[in-house]
Amino acid sequence: MPVTLLDVAVRAGVSKSAVSRTFTPGASVSAKTRAKVEAAARALGYQPNVLASSLTTGRTKLIGLISNNFTNPFFLEIFDHFTRAIQDAGLRPLLINLSDEVDAGKSLGMLRQYNVDGVIVASSTLPPEFAMVFHDAGLPVVHAFGWSQPSPRTALVSIDNAGAGALAAQTLLARDYRKIGFLGGPESAATTQDRAKGFADVLTAAGLNPALRYAEAYSYAAGRVAMLAAQAARPDVEAWFCGDDVIAVGAMDAARSLGLDVPGDIGFLGLNDMAMASWDRVALTTIRQPLTQIVERSVDLIQRGIDAPDEMPGMSLLPCKLVERGTLRALP
Repeated sequence: MPVTLLDVAVRAGVSKSAVSRTFTPGASVSAKTRAKVEAAARALGYQPNVLASSLTTGRTKLIGLISNNFTNPFFLEIFDHFTRAIQDAGLRPLLINLSDEVDAGKSLGMLRQYNVDGVIVASSTLPPEFAMVFHDAGLPVVHAFGWSQPSPRTALVSIDNAGAGALAAQTLLARDYRKIGFLGGPESAATTQDRAKGFADVLTAAGLNPALRYAEAYSYAAGRVAMLAAQAARPDVEAWFCGDDVIAVGAMDAARSLGLDVPGDIGFLGLNDMAMASWDRVALTTIRQPLTQIVERSVDLIQRGIDAPDEMPGMSLLPCKLVERGTLRALP
């Protein structure tokens, strides 16, 4: 039989309420009583019932972790980081898959059933209005990997997407590429638009007119299909900045299937630096998102939102960096 709170109280020689207060954050209990209770709990192998505790504190410590990019390997890395960070903060993740759902109201209804304390929307394609549904319902919410806005109404943690696009353009120009293209994710995604704008602005200022193409999804298959179409329409392009690593991997395989050498005949630059990008057979030159910092900042903000819900939301845009591998020609 599981060890109960009463078993601990009997062994420690204290009341059940004293045991309950010992395992309730912020509750008043003397140092002597706490020591006796903790010693009894260790001896018996007792673990507090977190569901029962939530009835007392009014907090479940559940954080809804929402995304719609489960086909992208990079987001599997993101979920690994998020679940670990949430758990390390003494909270519990509740993962919600929105791959086939765009109705925030349905998601809100689901999260209310579990009485979550906060919500993290981890998606670069869901619009800010999606996160606002949770905000308007009174839930602390953070939008991770979203797009920058002049006055965000919810907390936002992301990269400077326009800055990442500008860095990509500068990287290709420095390697003497002049016929350059951008292969982004879904054109409707604001993050894609920001990356494309930052990219095009730098190239336009250099007197170039970049080719702009878009994949239907952040997936290997979509990247491959989009590159086959791009090669049919613009075979003169010397290098492509792909707005996502998994799209870049699909695009590279498409180019190779056409007999093109990478980087001899055509160059590719990705964005994210997912684990696969470093594999020997991929060796993708890419722009790294600071994944650990984005996750840590998001979890910190959701904790602040729970503890101080009246604080104004903030926007954190973190810088990216170039990771050199083998899919672009060398610097001159």
